[in-house]
Amino acid sequence: MKSVVFQEDISEIISSSKIKWEDISDSSILVTGATGTIGNALTHALSAASDRQRLNLKIIAHGRSTDRGEALAKECRVRFVCGDIRKPIPSDELPETIDYVIHSAAVTHSVEMVATPVDVITTSVDGTKNILLLAKERQCKSMVYISSMEIYGQSNLPEVKESDLGYLDLSRPRSSYPESKRLCEALCIAYASQYGLPVKIARLAQTFGAGSTRDDTRVFAQFARSAISGKNIELHTEGKSLGNYCYTADSIRAMLQIMIDGKNGEAYNIANPTASATVREMAELVASEVCGGRIEVVVNIPEDIAKRGYAPDTGYSLNVDKLKALGWNPQYGLADMYRRTMDDWLQVREHQL
Repeated sequence: MKSVVFQEDISEIISSSKIKWEDISDSSILVTGATGTIGNALTHALSAASDRQRLNLKIIAHGRSTDRGEALAKECRVRFVCGDIRKPIPSDELPETIDYVIHSAAVTHSVEMVATPVDVITTSVDGTKNILLLAKERQCKSMVYISSMEIYGQSNLPEVKESDLGYLDLSRPRSSYPESKRLCEALCIAYASQYGLPVKIARLAQTFGAGSTRDDTRVFAQFARSAISGKNIELHTEGKSLGNYCYTADSIRAMLQIMIDGKNGEAYNIANPTASATVREMAELVASEVCGGRIEVVVNIPEDIAKRGYAPDTGYSLNVDKLKALGWNPQYGLADMYRRTMDDWLQVREHQL
């Protein structure tokens, strides 16, 4: 059961006048990573848009969690295909025509990036190769590859545009994630150049909001859990790294606009520049503004910090001028992102009790 907050987000997405829904009517759309936070929200938005905008969409959701996939299929009345993205999707599981593809499947937990870097790389690279080949064979009209701001690595620039690239330390296992994302982007551009595949790239900032799982290991979820429980926020670093964030519903709108109006072979940053903050600043905002000063921020650096897979400190903000040129603008700042996420979790928990 989805919360009222999540349903409000979906209604807001499908009511957007900036998304040219009529351009995708009577189409088939494949969403990979559909059992993850982004893919799940995308599938719900497309399903709701199909119903309310009378688009007659045929939606295929692919993911690796049977339980979540079956629940998604029931909630959205879509076809769910369970499988490992590293293996080609069987042809008999797909319609003859696939008009649009949004490829969001990836390993996103930092601990896994350190513990199983080979799996991180193969999931990204082999999975993306499979989807690019499928999109080429089915002559899709548009494909969006969901990449990450982490491809920029460490940069001395205060603001990073899509043409900028920083340093990655390849001796660190955690670099398996950003480096494989870079290779996947290169694969996308290669398919666009050699085969004329209409592929676009969406580079996401850290994205959260209604629909995020409560057991998420990322720092935003740790802060939100502390806020709900009334416990002090405990930082495991000095919190100096500058983070770029975007609310989930804002990101979904951006991806759909990129799919319909983005330029082939181009990359687009997705972030809310007004929500940029250091980890420490974000923690203080949650403690003071969201919680009204009822909790505090404390620093407790663990001895096993190297095993936790934290990304290196960064100090840049993402430039989103290219995305805004498509007519997109973010709706939610950082405090509202937290409030809506926490309300979503509480509403879901109340329903489960």
